[in-house]
Amino acid sequence: MSEPTQITRTRAGTFGEWYASGAPWVWMTGGAVALAGLLVVGLLALIAIRGLGHFWPSPLIEAVYVEPGKEPTPLVAQLGYSETVSTARLQSAGINVSDDQEFYERRLVKVANRDVYGADFRYLLDDWIQQRTTPEELSVFERLEWGDLYGYLIQISEQGASVGEGDLWEEFRERHGRARDLHHQIERVQEGDIGAINYALEQLRLRERRMELNDNQSEQAMAEIERQRSELNAEYAELQQELQSLNEQIQRDSITVQVQNGRTVTVSLAEVVRGYRPNAMGLVAKISFYFAKVWEFVSDEPREANTEGGVFPAIFGTVLMVMLMSVFVTPFGVVAALYLREYAKQGVVTRIIRIAVNNLAGVPSIVYGVFGLGFFVYALGGSIDELFFPAALPSPTFGTGGIFWASLTLALLTLPVVIVSTEEGLARIPRSLREASLALGATKAETLWKIVLPMSSPAMMTGLILAIARAAGEVAPLMLVGVVKLAPSLPLDGNFPYLHLDRKFMHLGFHIYDVGFQSPNVEAARPLVYATALLLVLVIVILNLAAVRIRNRLRERYRALEH
Repeated sequence: MSEPTQITRTRAGTFGEWYASGAPWVWMTGGAVALAGLLVVGLLALIAIRGLGHFWPSPLIEAVYVEPGKEPTPLVAQLGYSETVSTARLQSAGINVSDDQEFYERRLVKVANRDVYGADFRYLLDDWIQQRTTPEELSVFERLEWGDLYGYLIQISEQGASVGEGDLWEEFRERHGRARDLHHQIERVQEGDIGAINYALEQLRLRERRMELNDNQSEQAMAEIERQRSELNAEYAELQQELQSLNEQIQRDSITVQVQNGRTVTVSLAEVVRGYRPNAMGLVAKISFYFAKVWEFVSDEPREANTEGGVFPAIFGTVLMVMLMSVFVTPFGVVAALYLREYAKQGVVTRIIRIAVNNLAGVPSIVYGVFGLGFFVYALGGSIDELFFPAALPSPTFGTGGIFWASLTLALLTLPVVIVSTEEGLARIPRSLREASLALGATKAETLWKIVLPMSSPAMMTGLILAIARAAGEVAPLMLVGVVKLAPSLPLDGNFPYLHLDRKFMHLGFHIYDVGFQSPNVEAARPLVYATALLLVLVIVILNLAAVRIRNRLRERYRALEH
C-alpha cells in the first residue's frame, strides 16, 4: 500500500472519529449560543444608544433655509438624523428639486415652538440649510405644555414690568429657581394636604351612606360626621387660601423669548420646567445636565401626553404588580405541584391534569386578559362591591380594573411555569431521604415540610424567575384588567389602608405601546420608546437577579443534604 493512500485513510479515520464523538454538534451549539448572545448585546446596545442619547444636550444652530423659488427662511433648530431620498420621491411630495441630482440628503430637524409653528419637527433638505452658526445666546426652555421653546431671551418681567436689565440669564436662573420651589410647594398642598382631605371627606360620605343603607342613622353618629366634615371643610378652606397665594406668587414672573421669525413669545416662569444654553455649555456642564435629565426620566411623572417628563409611576406600577403576582402565584403553584407529585394517585386523571397544565402555558395571553375581565373584574369584583362596598355603588370599587385583578390575572398566566418547575424539583429529591425521614418517625407532612420542600426551593425559585420574566413584559392582558395611560395617583400612599389594590396603575410595557403607537407627536416619542424599553429590561434584570441570588443561597444551604 502506497504512503499517500495510508495518510488519506488515517485522516478519514480521524475525521470519522471526531464526527462520531459529537464534537461538531458541541461546536455548533456553542456557536449558536455565542451568536444569540451577540445579537442580544447588539440589540441592547442599539436601544441604549437610541434611548439614552436623547438626554444629551444637542447644540442649537441658527441658519437660513434657502428653498429655490421662495424667500430665504430663518431657522433655529437642533439637527437630527439624515436619510437619502430620491428626487422622484421629493418631487411627488411637492418639493421643487432639480432633476440634475438623483438623490438628496433629507434631515430631520427639531424646530420646537409648537405653539408658533404647529409642529416640533420638520424634514428639510440638508443642502438648503445654509449659513449655519451656533450662537451661545440661543436658549432652550422646556415647558409643561407646548414642548420646548427655542430662541433668544430678551426680557424678564415681574407683574408686567421689565426687570433685570443686566445679565438676563443669571436673573432668569435666580427667578426660575424660586418658581420651581413654589411649584413644589403647590404640588405638596394639592397632592398631599388637599388630597388627604378629599380622601377623608369621601370616607365620611361613604360612612354616612352605609348608615343610611343599614337604617342606622342615629343623631349622635350623624352629628359626629357633620362635626368631622366641618373641621375638614375648614382645613380645606385654609389650604385653598394658601394655594391661591402660592399661585399668585408663582405667576408673578414671566420671560419673553424672540423666536426665529422675529416673533416674541411670553411665557410664565410657572410653565418653564428647565432653561439652558446648550451652545455655551462645557463638557462638565453637559455631563451634569445629562445625568439630571436621566434622573428626571426615572423619578418624575410624565407630561405632554407621555412624550416628556419621567416614567416613575410606570416603574412603580410594574414592580408592585410583579411583587403581588409573585405572592399570589408561588403558594398556589407549589401546592398544586406538591399535590400532583406527592399525594395524587398516578393514573389517567393525573396525566390529563399535567397535559392540561402544559397546554395552559401555550394559551395566548390576551385570552387570560379576557378571562380576568369576565371572572375577576365583573364576577368577583361585582360581587365584592355588592357585599362589602354597597355605599360606593353605582361607582365600582373592585368591580373595575385594578392592580389586584391584574396581579391575579398574571398569576394565573404564569401558574403553569411554577407548577412544572416545582414538580421537576420535587422529582429530583432522592427517595432515600424521604424514607430515612419516615423511618425516624416523622409523618409524611413533616417530611415534606422540613425535608422535601426546603431542598426543592431552588427549583421553585427557578419557576418564579421565569414567571417574573414573562409577567413583567406582558401588555395585552393588562389592557383589559387595570392598566391605564396615566394614573392620577399611585396605588401606595399615606391614606389608610395605604396599599389601594383597587386603583388603576401604569405599566412600563403599556407605556411603550402608548408612546410608540398612540402618541400624537411621533418624532418626540421615538427616543422615549427606546429609553423606556431599556428601563423595562433593566427592571426585569434586577428582579431576576434578586430571585437568582435567593435561589443560589438556598442551593448552597441544602447542597450538603443532597450528598
